Amino acid sequence: MKRMRQAAVVTALAATAVVGATAFALPASAATTEPANAAYNGACGTGYSVVDFNNVGTLGTVYLTWNDRTGENCAVTVRTKPGAAVYMQAKVFQTNHTQVSASDSGAYTTYAGPVHIPGRGECVTWRGQIADQYVVDAGHCG
Repeated sequence: MKRMRQAAVVTALAATAVVGATAFALPASAATTEPANAAYNGACGTGYSVVDFNNVGTLGTVYLTWNDRTGENCAVTVRTKPGAAVYMQAKVFQTNHTQVSASDSGAYTTYAGPVHIPGRGECVTWRGQIADQYVVDAGHCG
């Protein structure tokens, strides 16, 4: 009986290691293979193109955009179904210089942001939150 439990523990640990290694092997942009819950609303302005997005549960989507002319990143969090105001956040910061950041949060009906930071030659991390659901992503370098 003791050997059966040991074998079960070893099997469970091996399975956990494989799942963990697979999770860390996925590229940061893997989320873009899923359809967006909410469409990008153009809030970042002219010249910005979506470079990545991540769904915030089923409540909406946080978008990371880039303007090649200005060298700026912008983040905006968009709700799937606008309605009564709920806590929302859009945040973006330089991964290696966290003091270079921009954030917008509050009780919103439709979207939070846009927030802009300089990004040329820098990697960025971005965050989106709607109510109690949030997502953080990183990996884009300008």
